[in-house]
Amino acid sequence: METGAVTDVGGKATVAAAVASVAGLVDELACVVRGPLAAPGNDSWGHTDRGDGTGRDSRGNSAHRNARSGGASDNARSHGIGSHGVCRSGAPISADPLGKLAESCLAGLEVLARVEAATAAAKVRLVAAYAEASAQIEGPAADAYEASAREKSLVAEVACVLTVGEGAASAFLGEACALTSTLPAALDELQAGAISWQHARILADETAGLEPARVKALEAHFFDPDAPHAARGAAPGELVPSRFRRKVRAWRERQYPDSLELRRAVSMADRRMEYRPLADGMAQICLILPGETACAIWNKATSIARGLQSPNDPRTLSQRRADVSANLLLGCVGQDLEKLPAPKADILVTVPAFSLFGATDEPGEVDGFGPVPASVARRIVAEGAGSFYRVLVDPRDGAPLEIGRTNYRLPESLKRWLRMRDGKCTFPGCSNHTPDNENDHLTAWQHGGATGVDNLAQLCPKHHRLKHQTTWTPSPASKNEPPGWTSPTGRHYPAEQPDWVSPRLPLALLAGDSAMPPHIDGETPDRVGRDAGDVSPLEDALIAYLAA
Repeated sequence: METGAVTDVGGKATVAAAVASVAGLVDELACVVRGPLAAPGNDSWGHTDRGDGTGRDSRGNSAHRNARSGGASDNARSHGIGSHGVCRSGAPISADPLGKLAESCLAGLEVLARVEAATAAAKVRLVAAYAEASAQIEGPAADAYEASAREKSLVAEVACVLTVGEGAASAFLGEACALTSTLPAALDELQAGAISWQHARILADETAGLEPARVKALEAHFFDPDAPHAARGAAPGELVPSRFRRKVRAWRERQYPDSLELRRAVSMADRRMEYRPLADGMAQICLILPGETACAIWNKATSIARGLQSPNDPRTLSQRRADVSANLLLGCVGQDLEKLPAPKADILVTVPAFSLFGATDEPGEVDGFGPVPASVARRIVAEGAGSFYRVLVDPRDGAPLEIGRTNYRLPESLKRWLRMRDGKCTFPGCSNHTPDNENDHLTAWQHGGATGVDNLAQLCPKHHRLKHQTTWTPSPASKNEPPGWTSPTGRHYPAEQPDWVSPRLPLALLAGDSAMPPHIDGETPDRVGRDAGDVSPLEDALIAYLAA
């Protein structure tokens, strides 16, 4: 067995590069802590020869990463000491020791986050190289029993070395295998500190079960700026992990809807209610239900709980929501329930127009939950339940069809438009869903702000108060993009804009089928425009009908 070749080619070089990346970032961290004000002028700032001949700096920046982020890979450097020149009090940092300390701590935390990411990448490469070397040393297994025994031994060895449980070690080995074999670009970004270990784990989890070609396409969408229809908005490393998972999952379900229907059918058979006793005489009830059903239950319980709010009620919203749910499930009609107004919980369901009519099978999206199969979206719309609003998207670019607005105050149509555009609280990292959010003027009316979609955004109550109590400042919004935010320290966090994807057109439409429906003026279209921005007669008629 040529284990030496395997170790030299597949192990030593990559492991050495990963370790050198960690060492370079540690040097950068020491530079930030040791001399923050002098660091930007120091030739050694952020540049340490890794000794691997790649010429990369200590942050692991490559041309690929810089092209993807437009220079955002230098985030920690640009946010370091001296990049803003003044502290929050307005005094120069050089004249404010506390401001200097605060800025050096923030810059150190930014570099340390990248050290942790590079360390995770080094661990991935080490454990993958160890697993490969072990397999080469032991040779092919004689039977399935021996293969299983070897795998258990490998997992136990790694678990002992890392002082973790075997379940965690097994999961780590699986993630390391996925990253090194099918997600090389994501692993490079992890080693460079551009994404965190949580982001890398999400990619490994969300691509499990996909064919290699589909995994490659998903990775390219988020990490290759030259890929067709590359992801827009914030880079993966600028999103909190929960938001990144939702974005990856939404793209996967939209691009590969054929697997969603099958997985949905399998998961439907697993719906259940779970009960688990807790400490202090409490217990937990958990319902595993279809996403759109669970979302509607949550919104209705929240609506009823808000209706019970009064100055004399000491309960929090969470407590009232739990009490209402228990009363409804047990069929109780207590004093609180007798005083309820007529509840109304609403859900926005976004459905591509052609998918609604059965011409394609693209998934719909339930606000507050995520993608649902096309058959479920069509059923929700067809049933016409009062708790669902139907939102159709433009076949040309995937954006929602505009909802008109004629009133000065925010009508329900404009509020629903903000829910579609923002999807959640627009504050960085907040995942509070739209039913609980408040519509806020970015520039106050008394300061000249208009009541228009480009001056409105959704904020949860917590961050709405924060906006008015601190110097967190939103940037202007637009029709299809929520605002970004600038912190009191001068750091800007871009908007997490929706990654709209153009719906697929029916094959008959693309082929110019003469049997297509007539144009709105009665004429039959003779061709389909394929140039950028060209609109086919069928699209024109469909959009005019839906927007009416």
